[in-house]
Amino acid sequence: MAASRSALCLLSTRLLHPARPLARPALLSACPLLPTDPPLAHSTMLVFVTGASGFVGTAVTEELLANGHQVLGLARSPQSAQKLRDLGAQVVEGSMTDHELVKETVKKVDGVIHLAFNHDFSRYVDSCVEDGELIRAIGSAMIGTDKPLVVASSTTAPSAIRKPGDAPFKENDPYPLSADSRPRMHSELSTFQLAKQGVQAMVVRLAPTVHGEGDHAFVPMFISKAREASFSAFVADGTNVWSAVHRDDAAAVFRLALEKGTAGSAYHAVGEQGVPFKDIAGAIGKKLNVPVKSIPVEEAGRHFGFLGHFASLDNPTSCEKTKAELGWVPRQVKLLEDLESGSYF
Repeated sequence: MAASRSALCLLSTRLLHPARPLARPALLSACPLLPTDPPLAHSTMLVFVTGASGFVGTAVTEELLANGHQVLGLARSPQSAQKLRDLGAQVVEGSMTDHELVKETVKKVDGVIHLAFNHDFSRYVDSCVEDGELIRAIGSAMIGTDKPLVVASSTTAPSAIRKPGDAPFKENDPYPLSADSRPRMHSELSTFQLAKQGVQAMVVRLAPTVHGEGDHAFVPMFISKAREASFSAFVADGTNVWSAVHRDDAAAVFRLALEKGTAGSAYHAVGEQGVPFKDIAGAIGKKLNVPVKSIPVEEAGRHFGFLGHFASLDNPTSCEKTKAELGWVPRQVKLLEDLESGSYF
């Protein structure tokens, strides 16, 4: 392993710009964070992280460093590269579309966490296809190594459309729909195929609401819509629920899966099984001091635009297997608490 890490330092300076030598003591001394769990009896790893400078990726990078690992982050811009260096990570400058760069980097690390995904919903299907291609490229450099590969997915990717009161979606539930109807399922299927080829490949499904400081996804979008409309809306009776997780708790799931996850497994980064959307709308209305109103299902698209689907989404999700197998314990504030006292307003 030492030889492979030495080889990493010999990557051309065009591709690899380490902030400091790869010696672990330098990285650890640069990281002021305390571990989120007691020290574990695991080997420290050099971990390649795609999407390392993103909202979840930053938390994962910090979580890995705080628990004794080294991080090699993929950065496509100078700003992202500097952000990672400031955290104490090493940097590979390039794009996730550069599969040759990715494969050469993967060969020289101990494990991979794949978080990068293009969240442009206007080209969602294309993004899913590109994600599957990248996963297969990463995996091709890991076949037969038994190294860990942890791939980010979503609890909404494989789960069936649920109605309020239906049983929560579990980690081991069979796929209820075809991959053609849920494009991101292809990423999961590609990952599970690699688990049959000598890769310790597994999936971590994120809740649709990953909250915390710096969130720029669904919750801020619904807040903006409420400001624009001068009222905060929910669909029908608002009893549909969203699973939710704080980004720091989600980061711990990725780290624990890397350290002790089982090949071919799915894990759920879900701190709350289901938060009624009516309660989310109510918290937004309270903070903005605007009315909270129900709108009919048929008006959801007109009012929310592309968010209409998500406003009526019912996604109760269990994480019992994840807790039992990984020893994961969510510790951060819950979604409604974060809306009340966090950085959203």
